Amino acid sequence: MINADDILHGKILIVDDLEANVQLLARMLSGAGYTSIASTMDPREVLELHRKNRYDLILLDLHMPGMDGFQVLEGLKQIEPDGYLPVLAITAQPGYKLRALQAGAKDFVSKPFEMAEVLARVHNMLEVRLLHGVTKRYSTELEQKVEEVETSRDQISRQSDEVKRLYDDLVAEQKRSLELSAQPGTMVGVEKEERIATPWLRSLRLRHPWLQFNLLTSLMGGGVVLLFHDTINRLLILAVFVPILISQTTNTGSQVLAITLRGLALGELIAGKEKLLVMKEALLGLLNGMLVGLVAATAMYAAATLMHLSVAPKLSAVVFLAMTGSCIISGIFGAIVPLALKKFGTDPATASSIVLTTGTDVVALAMFFGLAKVLIK
Repeated sequence: MINADDILHGKILIVDDLEANVQLLARMLSGAGYTSIASTMDPREVLELHRKNRYDLILLDLHMPGMDGFQVLEGLKQIEPDGYLPVLAITAQPGYKLRALQAGAKDFVSKPFEMAEVLARVHNMLEVRLLHGVTKRYSTELEQKVEEVETSRDQISRQSDEVKRLYDDLVAEQKRSLELSAQPGTMVGVEKEERIATPWLRSLRLRHPWLQFNLLTSLMGGGVVLLFHDTINRLLILAVFVPILISQTTNTGSQVLAITLRGLALGELIAGKEKLLVMKEALLGLLNGMLVGLVAATAMYAAATLMHLSVAPKLSAVVFLAMTGSCIISGIFGAIVPLALKKFGTDPATASSIVLTTGTDVVALAMFFGLAKVLIK
């Protein structure tokens, strides 16, 4: 449905009051192959620009003079009739992240920018946004067809069994399409029954438990870091590679999660084939992990050598092994988590993203710092 060319041709707007940030983001995106990039340093222009161009993604700085990013988000809500804001919030303030998500942003990226993180989040946001548009159009077309068929139900009842089967297939296809259109929200804890007109108190009851659960799982990741504080204090260079490791493992798991959820929604995942899916994603995790791990290990060796660290080869080995192992686990988790939630009677789209992120972060950090503690005395 969505191919790489569609994503690279997606319309992107960069909004930041600092020209250096605008130029840096524009170079990152154009270097990655994106062809439709616009920018503005005046947040008051964003609403009119979006009305005119209907951007597929807006990279929005939250801290700007005159009109901050949260005010821009409120204005965008009036423009987007379906309530889906294609906004990737930019902030250097950790406290702004939760507030931005509550205000309607779909994801965020931190300052200073990490190229791998920026490109991964931009790619994922555009894919979800374009898929959202396709499924919405597809759903509208299906609803029109179903309405047409409903008007002639009496005639259909007199038709052959084959015509009746086609009608049932049409209705089932519409339900699957509606399931797909709800996935972007349910993956971050927004229930399917919530709509724009839902009262704020009910919206709070539906969303807040997932935010508390996400906070608890984040604290688990922080606890892993505390377990290895002696190793981090002794080898401070390890901290530099933590966001790189987390970004790669999270993206690996998210790719598998998207494929698995799509297969479940479309009925493509046949019962009894779950083991083959897990084995395939484990193999892909191994191959991808080795390839990115080799590059990351080379970068670690170069950095450690510049710092005149005698353990540069060991540090390089730690990065390679941790990256490879974490990508394998992320691939397995991305397939197992939605399958397990479905088996226990839970909507696999609702909590998969939170559970997956926690699992991959904890495993990646434990593996990274654990290997460093064991291999580097």
